[in-house]
Amino acid sequence: MRVRTAGAGAGAGAGRTVRRALVAGLGLALVALTPLPAQANATTGAAGEPVAATGAWADPVSASGAAAALVDVSGAAAGPVGVTRTTLAADTVIPRGVTVDLVRRTMTLAAGEKRHLRGRLEATSTTTGIVGLTERIRCLDASGRTVPVVAASARNHEGGDTVTYATPGHLPLFADLLFTAPADGTYTCVLQGTAYSSLTGSYHLTAVAGKTWLEADDGDRVGAGWWQNPACESADSGGACTYVGTGPARRDAWVFYDDGTPSRRWQAHPDAVSVSAQANLELTTCYHGTASCATAMQAHPRGKNAVVDARFEFIQLGTTGHACRTHSTTARRTVTDDAHHAVGYSFLTGLPVDPACGTRDFLMRIYVKHVSGQTVKIDGVQSGVTSLTNGIAFNNFG
Repeated sequence: MRVRTAGAGAGAGAGRTVRRALVAGLGLALVALTPLPAQANATTGAAGEPVAATGAWADPVSASGAAAALVDVSGAAAGPVGVTRTTLAADTVIPRGVTVDLVRRTMTLAAGEKRHLRGRLEATSTTTGIVGLTERIRCLDASGRTVPVVAASARNHEGGDTVTYATPGHLPLFADLLFTAPADGTYTCVLQGTAYSSLTGSYHLTAVAGKTWLEADDGDRVGAGWWQNPACESADSGGACTYVGTGPARRDAWVFYDDGTPSRRWQAHPDAVSVSAQANLELTTCYHGTASCATAMQAHPRGKNAVVDARFEFIQLGTTGHACRTHSTTARRTVTDDAHHAVGYSFLTGLPVDPACGTRDFLMRIYVKHVSGQTVKIDGVQSGVTSLTNGIAFNNFG
């Protein structure tokens, strides 16, 4: 685990005391699977409710409650594919510097079969200081080897006294993975949590029972597509990441489109009655002294925060390869320097495939525009395997 140290800063909420924020950056160590504690899982059926054709962006962390509906849309628009939710049965401690296996699902798949997995990790903290939290979904083959890709999301837990979360002191994170079996076999997918910080003293995070879970499809997600943006390491010492902001940063960027992502089109299945798409966009603020951004991108001292506009687009193409029908959803996002890393979740469901376009080809992209404050880094793939910004397209057959 690579520990990154940030400078001191103030708490996020009004009236909160100034605290020393010695927090790790997004260093995602790849670790071997370890056994789960006894009685750690309780499995129940938990298919999401059907969702009408719509688009939205949601922040499950905010006390505004904007993401209340997001929790139950996993797999909702995919028609006959059922979803099983495996829930953490007992509160589980996540010590600092340790990756803990929380929930798992084992599946026997044929080569090429696809499953959408969504994980939710809700954590509390024993300290009022700031502690980094990373959630991962990792799938392993029968020999215990990790099968790329690992899906991840991260955010700093701002302390057990934080009142700006939907539930005070409780930080929820989501991650999504479209897993494709590389060969016939049995695969075990695991929801993991890691806490990291250079705070002194004794503290830990705790994954909350009942609110921490892993969902997995019960059947094949026929023809589903996966997007991920290019390599972007935690410290970005090589300057490979995409930034939006002031100074040398770009003012805006198109994720999955002009950020170095290989160009791709996704074709809806001939029998699909509609399609759906979703994307998770991870951003990191680049304040002075952070170890999570290239030095040239650090324009302001800690506490400036960042505001960006994001527009998620799923575009049906015409016969000339240009846009024929554009579906989109927009949001303005504030990423605080205390949170440091933050994920926005976008989804578009029940989209008709217009025969007048002449093709069933689609393009996915996210427009990100800097509005004010800190430059932000658009997080990408770390260590060649761990994806922090990604998208999925689904066929809906019923």
